[in-house]
Amino acid sequence: MKLAEQVFTVTENKSFSFKGDLRSQLQRAALSVANNVAEGFERGTTQELITFLYIARGSAGEVRSMLCLCERLPAFGHLKSEISNLKSQAESISRQLRAWADSLQNTGIKGQRYLTDKTRTVDEQKKRAETFLEKLKSAQRKNV
Repeated sequence: MKLAEQVFTVTENKSFSFKGDLRSQLQRAALSVANNVAEGFERGTTQELITFLYIARGSAGEVRSMLCLCERLPAFGHLKSEISNLKSQAESISRQLRAWADSLQNTGIKGQRYLTDKTRTVDEQKKRAETFLEKLKSAQRKNV
């Protein structure tokens, strides 16, 4: 959201007044980053979340691409610092989204949609078993 807020602020500059499509597309792409994360999360499955994280990443790339164009256009020369900061922020977001997607790739968690009373019970039993085994190992270490 912070990226979208800052893009909206920068694109209010009068230099964007004559670049209507660029302004609009840049704003939509920046907002799309957060919106895709939200939509993926709400879908209720890990696989759909991963898919939407990559879509969000694509939007972050789109923001960077348009900002690179802005850097090349003389009309935006006075916004060089702001544009550079936005590019860095979009790059950071892209890396974070990739790391999040990577961490979800090999997880056994399927997502909220798959949670049932049975799966919750099995998960609780696994946690209790793991806790018991940790206590047992700890006790064995003390006795050795």
